[in-house]
Amino acid sequence: MEPVPVEGETVPGVPRLRASYVLDAEGAWIAQARHLAAEFLGRARTEDGLPVPDRVVEITQLVVSELVTNARKYAPGPVGLDLRVFGDAVEVVVHDANPEAPRPRNSDPGRVGQHGLEIVMAVAEALDVRQEAGGKSITARIALSA
Repeated sequence: MEPVPVEGETVPGVPRLRASYVLDAEGAWIAQARHLAAEFLGRARTEDGLPVPDRVVEITQLVVSELVTNARKYAPGPVGLDLRVFGDAVEVVVHDANPEAPRPRNSDPGRVGQHGLEIVMAVAEALDVRQEAGGKSITARIALSA
């Protein structure tokens, strides 16, 4: 799981910072993904001087955890994780091989589990699902001022 760094300039439509990972090993995908997200935002702080509040790191780790968990549970094969800083937000993009878009369930406080998408929708500024060749991508946008 080596990052693929992409140097971005402050140009509309181009991320300031970006890292891409493929989560394909057996084991602790979710913990690894959370660690990668924290490490990425730590680099944004130290290398780019970007003010990233601890709360944003926590929210980003939560979103990564929920989206990677869903991909691991419902899609075969490796999962792609892209982390990007665009302007005043961090974007978490998870790619998987299941083309079916996730659907939020009706609120049910008695339901045990399966609240991941509801959680992501509650903490993210925006959520976008796109069909791709061989699957889908889900992008959650988190304000750096969250």
